[in-house]
Amino acid sequence: MPDTTSHTPVSVLAQLRAIYTQLSGKEQQIADYILQHANQIVHFSITELADQCQCADATVFRLCRRLGFRGYQAFKIALASEVTNPKQTIYQEINLDDDDIGAIAEKIFTANLETLRDTLQIINKDELLKIVSCLEKATRIEFYGSGGSAAIAQDAYHKFMRTGIPCIHHSDAHYQVMSASLLTEGAVAVGFSHSGSNKDILAALRVAKERGAKTIGITSYGKSPLVRLADMCLYTTSRETVFRTEALSSRLAQLSLIDLLYVAVSLRRQDDTISNIQHIREAISLKRL
Repeated sequence: MPDTTSHTPVSVLAQLRAIYTQLSGKEQQIADYILQHANQIVHFSITELADQCQCADATVFRLCRRLGFRGYQAFKIALASEVTNPKQTIYQEINLDDDDIGAIAEKIFTANLETLRDTLQIINKDELLKIVSCLEKATRIEFYGSGGSAAIAQDAYHKFMRTGIPCIHHSDAHYQVMSASLLTEGAVAVGFSHSGSNKDILAALRVAKERGAKTIGITSYGKSPLVRLADMCLYTTSRETVFRTEALSSRLAQLSLIDLLYVAVSLRRQDDTISNIQHIREAISLKRL
């Protein structure tokens, strides 16, 4: 939930997208209107917004409270400061007729920056600390990912092998459940799924959990089977455009979360990590001319 008393700006629209799947039907209807007409809403009263969304004032008020604001006015002030910020360009669409390669590059990189910033703003620090402690103490870590998420799981393995904690990644569904079935208490299984609904990842984490391992999910959807199954979760947020799906954009945020977890765990295991990095550098040097 955003801290409305803090001096650190929190993106209202990013927070709204993050909790979207947890909202009721009417609240989602309001959220859709806000996301599509953010610039206009700063001039609306609560009744005018309710009329546009064909709902009661109380429903709008309830959504504002769910976002962490005392009421509609506080929400509108925060939204106004966000949409009138000239430095903020939120997920511009590519114009197929007018954009040259320079404009396309600027919009792509801006969208990526926004994805990273929005994900940073919705990180639950308490949950993050629990996950870091869990990984630090793990006797073994397994990373599961399928399709586009397979590359994320592989990157996690590539980083975490430096910590000295035994770990591996699996992208094959059969290997995932086979390996998960051999886990024991003290082990940790991490599943990556943008939608939170990938059957293979859910099956592997379910088996790992039955064996006593802790389970961690990394997804973009707060109300998904993965969130209900996993012991702990971290979330990414992104916006779909014509040529770039949410899943594609969210991979950048997932990679950044892996960097965050790796660095945090490494700081708690400095001696082992530094020693392992040195060994790895020496071994890799033999591969170079």
